[in-house]
Amino acid sequence: MAEITWELFERQVEECRLCPLCRNITRKVPGQGDRQAPLMLIGEGPGQTEDEEGLAFVGAAGQLLTKMLGAIGLPRERVYICNIVKCRPPDNRVPTPEEAEACRIHLRMQTWLVRPKVILLLGSTAAKNLLDPEIRITRERGKWTERKGVWMMPTYHPSALLRDASKKPQAWEDMKSLREKLKELGLYRDLPELWKE
Repeated sequence: MAEITWELFERQVEECRLCPLCRNITRKVPGQGDRQAPLMLIGEGPGQTEDEEGLAFVGAAGQLLTKMLGAIGLPRERVYICNIVKCRPPDNRVPTPEEAEACRIHLRMQTWLVRPKVILLLGSTAAKNLLDPEIRITRERGKWTERKGVWMMPTYHPSALLRDASKKPQAWEDMKSLREKLKELGLYRDLPELWKE
């Protein structure tokens, strides 16, 4: 079996034809950030700006995400960011379960490569695919689950906050909970300059 490397991952995503999403895209969006980050953020799928640039979370939702991370003293470049699917669904629709399942091989590989200690699940698609298909984001957001030594918490997707600003106070509580979890796990030692209270 071939050794799992970032080069293999990137080639696998680029050559992927496991579902029809790859047919009408500009670019694949595998994900980016600090490959040794203790914190991984997983969203739904690329939007138009992401499809054009080949980078995850660079549109309006991505700009808000950068501000959310900054609010807890975390520079965006110190985390790893990706999505459930690596190709933009038409009209930014929610990926189907079949599309998400086809793309799972890529997510598993990059999670294995990053080896995060904490994963923030951005929105219901990420939460449904990684925690429970029946999950309700409004009910389960902010709750921590530990699986195989990795702590996961669902929160609202930044695009949901752009659509409904009334959710922002709850999202802020989740970000503070994220900061506390990183501190509790001693991960601030990996990010020493970031945690100036």
